[in-house]
Amino acid sequence: MTRWGPEPLAGGGTRFHLWAPDAASVTLEIDGADAAAMARGADGWYALDRAEGPGTRYRFRVGEQAVPDPASRLQSGGVHGWSVVPETRYDWQHPDWRGRAWHEMVILECHAGTLGGFSGMIERLPAIAAAGITAIELMPVGAFGGTRGWGYDGVLPYAVQEDYGSPAELRRLVDTAHGLGVSVFLDVVYNHFGPDGNYLGAYAADFFDAEVHTPWGGAVAVERAPVARFFVDNALMWLRDYRIDGLRFDAVHAIGNPPFLDAMAAEIRAALPGRHVHLVLENEENDAARLRDGGFDAQWNDDFHNVMHVLLTGETSAYYADFADRPAERLARCLAEGFIYQGEASANHDGKPRGSASAHLSPTRFVAFLQNHDQVGNRALGERLIALTDKAKLRAATALLLLCPQVPLLFMGEEEGSETPFLFFTDFHDELADAVREGRRKEFAKFDAFADPEARAHIPDPNAVTTFEASVPRPGPEAVEWRTFYKELLTLRGERIVPHLAGAMSVGAQVLGEAAVVARWRLGDGTTLGVAIDLGDTPATLPGGADPLFVEGERFVAWIEA
Repeated sequence: MTRWGPEPLAGGGTRFHLWAPDAASVTLEIDGADAAAMARGADGWYALDRAEGPGTRYRFRVGEQAVPDPASRLQSGGVHGWSVVPETRYDWQHPDWRGRAWHEMVILECHAGTLGGFSGMIERLPAIAAAGITAIELMPVGAFGGTRGWGYDGVLPYAVQEDYGSPAELRRLVDTAHGLGVSVFLDVVYNHFGPDGNYLGAYAADFFDAEVHTPWGGAVAVERAPVARFFVDNALMWLRDYRIDGLRFDAVHAIGNPPFLDAMAAEIRAALPGRHVHLVLENEENDAARLRDGGFDAQWNDDFHNVMHVLLTGETSAYYADFADRPAERLARCLAEGFIYQGEASANHDGKPRGSASAHLSPTRFVAFLQNHDQVGNRALGERLIALTDKAKLRAATALLLLCPQVPLLFMGEEEGSETPFLFFTDFHDELADAVREGRRKEFAKFDAFADPEARAHIPDPNAVTTFEASVPRPGPEAVEWRTFYKELLTLRGERIVPHLAGAMSVGAQVLGEAAVVARWRLGDGTTLGVAIDLGDTPATLPGGADPLFVEGERFVAWIEA
């Protein structure tokens, strides 16, 4: 089977590939050498063997247009520049690392660009590990247009964004994390390509489905073998060549092909035996079937975030409207059953049913969070929860997040009380920059605070470098207090809860008041973990065991009982 990207030959040199079914001819251009025509084979694949090896700069000429390798492992000069044959050798310092079990995960989501690139993140790893965090999750690192961005508009998903560091530096980040007992996850985007630097449509129109569209552009046609191979091999590259421990698949509902997802997961599992490799979905469909049969470990649980956000802030505009009524009842269902929407009509989905029954699933099948890049950065002004609710409520919500059995995810800076915003930032130019800026402002017209055009005019320009600079997380004024708080909670989780999470199942949750809930789970050792939280303006007396595990004022209590 033909594979995407440059392939090292056994005797030295490189075989170059390109799937270009719409092209009459393809020429390989190597920097400093004569161009050479590539041979067309079956199904639109072009190939050519050359003596050049790692470090060679190359590109393809299709007609009059020079294009990078869509499976380039490294770029020189950005996504419109030369592709580079990679050096894949690396002297791993921790080759025996096999990863950590899924139920041990406490994940910190990070944006490498705002943290000083891969080298800056390496410097932060000892503090992350000391806090009790057991995994970092990198927002996408595949190459995208410009020098700054979130990574979800990438166009060369095999290539590491140059501004973050080299492939070797990414390997060193992973290697260093493993030496500290920290797993590394990567967010990957297989549902669309960004608008700047995607040349695939010019020579492989069948890569996309002309009849299906996503909010970000044409849908990828994963039902076609070369397209499916492009993404499956990309996943395997990160897991095998970089020894990354797990992947978070962005917005798979926009792929719209569950059989592809299942086949990809099965191939990944078969290819990497003996390792803890974790596969996590973002899926607005709340599709419990993807979590039932072992293909995927868990799903990001937006329902948890959304109902907690309503309880903490009182905001009910836009998609929060689905959680505005009976929020305590909804939170109880979330703690007991995972998803809140399990087939009910959702106003945010045009009144259509959303989700499927999930009460049979282990709580560890759900990744819970109070904040992440989406939920902070997709606010017009990028405010964190610390600016939107009072401290006592936030501490109680944090205790619930870190002591309930769902796998917790934190957003960089959260663990040190950061008050800096995380804004939406890009590095587009000319008409594309104008379109992104205006589109961003129109998007917020449905929120009460930005219904007025004058208010929308103050939304930061995504393309301004100051927007990126403002998003660099800095410790908050009470950083020491917040670090101590997180450390205490994560120590309790690691010592008292995590060892017994395997086999944990809910034994129910009940509403105690307008904003108060109690929930219990039977742990794997037969004991019961209970939590009670009250986010009302006047908290009531909470139940609890005779020997509380943790108490946070009048708003939260956790206990373990026989």
